[in-house]
Amino acid sequence: MNPHLTAAITLATIPVLITLGYAGLCWVKPVKPCQRCAGTGRITTRVLRRPRACRRCDRGHRLRTGRRVYNHFHRLRAEANR
Repeated sequence: MNPHLTAAITLATIPVLITLGYAGLCWVKPVKPCQRCAGTGRITTRVLRRPRACRRCDRGHRLRTGRRVYNHFHRLRAEANR
């Protein structure tokens, strides 16, 4: 086999495997811990103030970007088939 063809196939396969791995992760674990509140759902802004609810997340979890994209296209397809 041609070594250039083998290198090209290898370089084309790596991004596909990474994308499929992320899609699988979004399918199995669609939420991730919020980075702002570290998954607690509460934020303290100053030392003496009491904690307040995190505005970015709901109970410490946020949807992954890939899952948001999947949900968007799923809704578009469902609305088109009504």
